[in-house]
Amino acid sequence: MADIPNAVVKGLLVKHGGGLRVSGSAIEKAAEAVEGFLADLAHEAQASAESNKRKTIMDSDVEAGAAKLANPAG
Repeated sequence: MADIPNAVVKGLLVKHGGGLRVSGSAIEKAAEAVEGFLADLAHEAQASAESNKRKTIMDSDVEAGAAKLANPAG
């Protein structure tokens, strides 16, 4: 079970899914996927902060991590 609240995940799925209803199992799968993505993003942001010799993840680290995840080959 994911740590992200199902209500938040459901709301986003409905909002960006054209208003369609969402099954409980779909919400759980989406929450797991979101948590996996955020874990990967956190890892990349951590690497960026550490490479810049900081102990704090800044917005620029999150942006760098997101860019790396969006284009893993580049």
